[in-house]
Amino acid sequence: MTRQHTVVDSPYGPLTLVATDGVLSGLYMVQQRHRPDEETFGEPEAAPFGGTIRQLDAYFARELTEFDLPMRLDGTPFQRAVWDQLRQIPYGETRTYGELAESLGNPAASRAVGLANGRNPIGIIVPCHRVIGSTGSLVGYGGGLNRKQRLLAFESGTPDDALF
Repeated sequence: MTRQHTVVDSPYGPLTLVATDGVLSGLYMVQQRHRPDEETFGEPEAAPFGGTIRQLDAYFARELTEFDLPMRLDGTPFQRAVWDQLRQIPYGETRTYGELAESLGNPAASRAVGLANGRNPIGIIVPCHRVIGSTGSLVGYGGGLNRKQRLLAFESGTPDDALF
């Protein structure tokens, strides 16, 4: 298993991209909860990330609303099922943890959905920021609630402080 990484700038601070065997396996923000130790990111190398960087640039330029990248999402079967559901949430929309649990056929699993959501290894591209609390409030985002609010405002086209 070969791991490589690079760091790119974004409107939300530096993003560390990680590839495992040439496939995107991580996108981490500075001070992100559950961010792996940097020693696990592998050697610095930008080569595997050309497509990812192009799509992120297009996303931040409002030219892309859905990512189409090969990804390696390592996690439990339940976590991978949650992360698959996250990818089904359309750009500019939100879902509650309970709605995601229902979509997985287990309405009582909203807390487990929240835990899996928090362990998402590829933030922004696998849009865990689109998940909100049952009352519509911002809750639990590994990248920080301020970033979550800014990402949701960005996708909805509203000023940062107009939401929530």
